[in-house]
This record gives sequence, C-alpha cells and structure tokens, in this order.
Amino acid sequence: MTVQHVLGNRMSFPHGPEILLMIRQLLSNAGANFREVHHGPTRTSEESAKARGEELHIGGKALLMKGDEVFRLFVLPADHKLDSGAIRRDLNLKKMRFATPEELNELTGLVPGCVPPFGPPVLPFELCVDSAVTQNERIAFNAGSLTDSIILRMSDYLAIACPSRVFTFSAIAGS
Repeated sequence: MTVQHVLGNRMSFPHGPEILLMIRQLLSNAGANFREVHHGPTRTSEESAKARGEELHIGGKALLMKGDEVFRLFVLPADHKLDSGAIRRDLNLKKMRFATPEELNELTGLVPGCVPPFGPPVLPFELCVDSAVTQNERIAFNAGSLTDSIILRMSDYLAIACPSRVFTFSAIAGS
C-alpha cells in the first residue's frame, strides 16, 4: 500500500524531519505553552521519560495500527500496554495489527519510537486516544525524531490534536 493510496490526492502532510517543524508551528499558532527537550537518541518509553525528566506515565505512546485495511493512530500512556481486543470491539474490526517499520517509514518518513500523537494536519491518520492519557496533567512525546521531545498541558494537547475518539484500550503494563 502506497502513501498515495492512503492519502489519495491530499499529499500536503509533512514527512520525516518536517514533522517536528509542523508540530512547533501548530502548537505556537494555538498559543500553547510547551517545552521542547533535545536529548540523545531514545528507543524505549523508559529511556525517553528519563531523558525528559518526566515520569513514565506522562509519556504518550503513539502506535500506528492497521485494522480492516485502514491505518489509525492510537495514543496510550507509556506505562500501559495496548488492548487490541478493546479496539477491535469498539471499532467493530475483524483484524488488527501494528504497522510494519517499512509501512511506517513509507507512510510518514518516521521510524518506530518517534511517532508523535497527532493526526491531521501532522499525520494523515484518524487519531484515537486512550482515556487513561486524559487523566494526566500533561503529555510528553517524541516529536518526529528519537532526539526531540515536547511536553505540554493535556488540555492544550486535546484541544489542538482533536482526537476523533477517546475510549479505553489499554491497561497498566504488568497487570
């Protein structure tokens, strides 16, 4: 499946390194106060939390998933695990899987671990947010690279990101 197939004629989404610039612009234009942290490359949620100086649960883990031929972006707390059964039930999907690293790169120019928790106009995917994320005062996330993070108030994030759905699809890891 190509980017053209997913995006149709809407090829105006940022790709790869442009994503950080788009997020900065989006947050600034909305008047949101945010903190940007440049750090060494982080490959796990735990490494990212440490580099940001934030607790793990503040991290927003964005996962690109494909369900019944449609890619969607799912955001959950970094200390939670995905409950794909809850997603399949809520969205009435027959099958669901993670995007492969190759699909992720083709569709966004990104690698696993740096996907930001935004749908349009940043990424061309429907945005679904786990209800547990909304319980935090703020959200921290890798912003299109493994070396750049952004932290902002949850109320600002929700107002700017405008998720299409907020529902429960995660559980605390290890539970």
